[in-house]
Amino acid sequence: MPRILDQARYKCGLGGMQTVHAITKALPILHSGPGCADKLEGAGSAGTSGHFAPRIFPCTNISESEVVFGGERKLRETIENALRVIDADLYVVLSGCSAEIIGDDIEAVVREFREGEKPVIYASTAGFKGNNYLGYEWVLEAIFKQYLKKEAVYGVETGLVNIFAGLPIHDPFWHGNYEVLSELLKELGLKPNIIFGFGNGIENIKQLPKAEFNLLVSPWLGLSSVELLKELFGTPFLHYPNLPIGAYETSKFLKTVGDFAGIDPKKTAALIDEKERKYYYYIERYADVFLENRVMSKRFVVVSDAQYTLGITRFLVNDVGLFPEKQYITDDTPEPYKKNIEDLFQDLNYGIKAEVSFETDGYQIQEEIKNTDYHGYPLLIGSSWEKKVARETEAHFLSISWPLNERLVINSSYAGYEGGLKFLEDIYSVVLTRFN
Repeated sequence: MPRILDQARYKCGLGGMQTVHAITKALPILHSGPGCADKLEGAGSAGTSGHFAPRIFPCTNISESEVVFGGERKLRETIENALRVIDADLYVVLSGCSAEIIGDDIEAVVREFREGEKPVIYASTAGFKGNNYLGYEWVLEAIFKQYLKKEAVYGVETGLVNIFAGLPIHDPFWHGNYEVLSELLKELGLKPNIIFGFGNGIENIKQLPKAEFNLLVSPWLGLSSVELLKELFGTPFLHYPNLPIGAYETSKFLKTVGDFAGIDPKKTAALIDEKERKYYYYIERYADVFLENRVMSKRFVVVSDAQYTLGITRFLVNDVGLFPEKQYITDDTPEPYKKNIEDLFQDLNYGIKAEVSFETDGYQIQEEIKNTDYHGYPLLIGSSWEKKVARETEAHFLSISWPLNERLVINSSYAGYEGGLKFLEDIYSVVLTRFN
């Protein structure tokens, strides 16, 4: 009997269209049933407009006729019309469940357009194959294999670094995270190359094979992508397994990247010293707020994907000195990656260890939270779906993950030194409401 999930925190594989959408002037073309784009981009203030918006994504809108007689002709017409009327730099055909169930040869149809003026590629993203985290990997694989020419001669550009971090659009803070990571690398003297976000598009994709190395900032998402780039172009990669939040982790991040890139350790140390002096200046000024309030227990819970559950746990333990209860990872992490992630939750400062649960059922998560004694008012960090259980447990609640319905995030970030301070602002702004 199939397991029924309540409040799943991910979408189907066709959600890979958000990965395409995050690349400037890249257009998803959906071979799927009607309504998929609107539903997949919905829920919360995700910032889904831009050069294109989901409601104008070309779609074959498969109906009973295509299910019976096949939808290849309609797909061909949809691609032709998209090329004719929509000015994009890259056209990415994505398949939904119905198109793959009926056996359409989508790749053969797309191949007909390979020699055209504008690039058209294809990724298999049927929802029954996996969720939108895997859809992200499938889209990147399609770009690397079908758009980039393996046989072309690419020279390595010294200092050029491709950055991959998190799931674009689905992660409310994706814009800000990329901007922060980019600035940190620039301060080390490196040249970041990012294919997602403001001003980043087809020209950035063309630069991918020229990088000195790839930087992956993620517990598991993107590992298969950087491994593929290494296989195709021989580009080495540095895997930093968690989002650096606050001074402890960001300083460690800078040292790790600096060492990998061969940067003078004295330069890296001077940068870290400068950043930490400013960071701790602000921490000291507001230390009484963090240390003397009596309205929040020292216990916290994070309910999010692996990126945020791990990054926030490490920040709240290593920088703030809070104690973790069971932490929940909701992105349906593939089995091969779980052990390494669990080990990172055991490697915290002061000998503290955190229990972690890879759980996709929101009902199960919330029942466990309700039945835990936090010895006071805990800190609960999650999505809008945790708002109810936060009320029931009298927790201090901050929503940071999809679905995010009560906050607008434009380009904020919790990454880096400034991100750590921003995170403390948001947490204690909630805590201080207890006094009113």
